[in-house]
Amino acid sequence: MINANSTLNFPCGKSMKNRFMLAPLTNQQSHENGKLSEDELKWLTMRAEGGFGLVMTCASHVQEIGKGFPGQLGIFSDDLNEGHIKLASQIKEHGSLAVIQLHHAGMRTPAELINEKPVCPSDNEETNSRGLTLEEVKQLRDHFISAAIRAKKCGYDGVEVHGAHGYVLTQFLSSEINKRTDEYGGSLVNRSRLLFEIVNAIRETCGENFLLGVRLSPERFGMDIDEIKWVCQKLIDEGAIDFLDISLWDCFKMPYEEKYQNISLLEHFKSLNFKHVKWTVAGKISNAADVQKILDSGVDFVTIGKSAILHHNFPKLVIENPNFNPIAIPVSKEHLTKEGLGKKFIEYLNRWPNFVKK
Repeated sequence: MINANSTLNFPCGKSMKNRFMLAPLTNQQSHENGKLSEDELKWLTMRAEGGFGLVMTCASHVQEIGKGFPGQLGIFSDDLNEGHIKLASQIKEHGSLAVIQLHHAGMRTPAELINEKPVCPSDNEETNSRGLTLEEVKQLRDHFISAAIRAKKCGYDGVEVHGAHGYVLTQFLSSEINKRTDEYGGSLVNRSRLLFEIVNAIRETCGENFLLGVRLSPERFGMDIDEIKWVCQKLIDEGAIDFLDISLWDCFKMPYEEKYQNISLLEHFKSLNFKHVKWTVAGKISNAADVQKILDSGVDFVTIGKSAILHHNFPKLVIENPNFNPIAIPVSKEHLTKEGLGKKFIEYLNRWPNFVKK
């Protein structure tokens, strides 16, 4: 049985003091120019103080035109470094690993946020997005890499490359969305080329001691479980990454597609040969029993979202009490304020049914 309070050592040499990672949660509470706000600083540093072994930022865009939501924290310019230096430093002061998630929304960018058409691997009529030129694809790759270099200079322990949830790298992976006919479209090898070029270059430029993870999701947005498992195994085999973050939406469910329903979604990924690479899953890990169930299934560490919103010190509460259950929802705005959420984050949570008391 894996103890949730046990240390985890990554291939790069970094150590995580326990088995809890804060999920990269959209919160809309930074400044519109991408700069860190005091509200976002408080939200994240309180989770470090509350015992998370790894604190992941929200998705942070690597290009201005890749902005996915209002009030998004950016990592696309050195002008933003001051906030990142402060954030990374304060997370690490509490003994947590500070990791930033590198993101580009692609066709999921709201046009009104960037005052132009969103971009996509190929023209997409449904989202009114334009296809990237070959030169722009290579520029996108280079901006992911330069964002990782910037993050290292700012003091982050590592980065996670966001390849999940229908954002730009998912769009490249998807045979439904990606209709390119060059080396970045067609076969799965071609559709995954951009992801591998980014990951391998980050490892090369940031060095072997820099923590490097990739987030993938196996369903929706044209994702195929077998294709995502192939990408995962190739990432493991090539040896550039330290961890895989598999976002399952619900860690305890069966796959949507009937042809994959012989085993659970979690079991599909448990079947991979992880070698030295660590892995985590996210989706409805709500209480202490869920945490232990996931760790007992062979997952190296858990990624916590909603329960981390409800309790900044969720890891400490679980470690102290193996029967811990979070406060019942809906919760008051006063409770969320006490737990370190800013006004804009609380407003954003109103879109989650039955979460915030009216």
